[in-house]
Amino acid sequence: MSHSAAELAKYLEAGLSGNRSAQISGVASPERATASDLIYVDSERHLGRAEKSAASCILARPGTRAAGKTIIEVKDPKLAFAKAAVWLLPAAAPAPGVHSTAIVPPTARLGASVSISAYVVLEDGVEIGRNAIIEPFCFIGRGARIGDDCRLHPRVTLYAGARLGNRVEVHAGATIGSDGFGYVPGDGRQWKFPQIGSVEVGDDVEIGAGATIDRGSLESTVIGKGVKIDNLVHIAHNVNVGEHTVIAAQTGISGSSTLGKNVVVGGQVGIADHCTLEDGAVAGAQAGIPTGKIIRSGQTVWGTPARPLDRFKQQYAWFARLPELAARLRKLEDAQGNR
Repeated sequence: MSHSAAELAKYLEAGLSGNRSAQISGVASPERATASDLIYVDSERHLGRAEKSAASCILARPGTRAAGKTIIEVKDPKLAFAKAAVWLLPAAAPAPGVHSTAIVPPTARLGASVSISAYVVLEDGVEIGRNAIIEPFCFIGRGARIGDDCRLHPRVTLYAGARLGNRVEVHAGATIGSDGFGYVPGDGRQWKFPQIGSVEVGDDVEIGAGATIDRGSLESTVIGKGVKIDNLVHIAHNVNVGEHTVIAAQTGISGSSTLGKNVVVGGQVGIADHCTLEDGAVAGAQAGIPTGKIIRSGQTVWGTPARPLDRFKQQYAWFARLPELAARLRKLEDAQGNR
C-alpha cells in the first residue's frame, strides 16, 4: 500500500520539506532503493549516498537538504525509519479460522478473529486472545494463556500453564515453560527438585528462534514487558528479566538471576546463578559473570570474569603484549645468568 510523504510525516509527527505528494510504499538502503522507497540519513557523511539514491523521500534531521529530495525532518532518523517500516509494511496475516487438521478441545477458549494453522495442538483449558496467530505445528499445553494480537511462528512449544501477554511474538522453534535444571544430590544419585512454577511473559515481548525459557521451580520465571530476546538464548528457572531489556544470541542466564530494566546483554554472555544486573547495566559480548555477582546500575562490563570496561581494556592491552614481555624477561634472565 502506498502513502504520501505528507501522510507519513503526520504519522511520525515530523516536519516536511519538498513534495508533499511523493508516494512511499516501502523501505530500503540507499543503494537498493527505488523512487517509492523510504531511506534515512543519520549522519552528514552519508548524505552523499542518499543524494545519489533513486529514493525520492529521505528521513533526516531538521535542516538537512538534498537536491531533488523530499525531506521528512525527525530528531532520530533511525528510530523514525523503524517506526515508518512498521507502518508502511505491516506483517501479512493469515485469514482467521481453525484449520481442519488442528486439534482444539471443547475446553479451549478462542478470542475473536484468531487464526489456528495446520497441525496445531491445543490441550485442555488453553486460552487464546483476539487476533492471535498460531502458525503450523505449534503445541500449546494445558491451561496455557496467550494474550491479544500475539503471533507464534511454526513449531513453538508452550508447556502447561505458560502465560503470554498481549502483542507477544515468538519465533520458530522456541520453547517456553520447560523444566528448569534443578537437582539435589543424595543417596548416590541426583534427585530432581520440583519444577512446578510457571513462566509469565509481559506485553510487547519478542522471543527469538530456538530460544528456551524454563518455568520456575516453585514460583515463576518472569519476562517483563518490552523485553527483546534474540535467537538461541537460554533463560533458566526463576530468572526475572526487567522491562525493555535486550538479550543477544547464545546468551545463557542461570537460575534465580535478576536483570533490571533496560539492561543490555551482548552475544554469548554467560550469567551464573543468583547474579544481579541492575537497571541500565551492559554486559559486553562473551562476558562471564560468576555466581552471585552484582553489576551496578549503568555499569558496562566485559571479559571473563566480567570486570568494568576500562579495567578490561587496560588488562587486555597488557595481555596482548605478553609474547613481547616474555621475550624481554628471558633476555634479562639470560643476562643475569651470564654474570
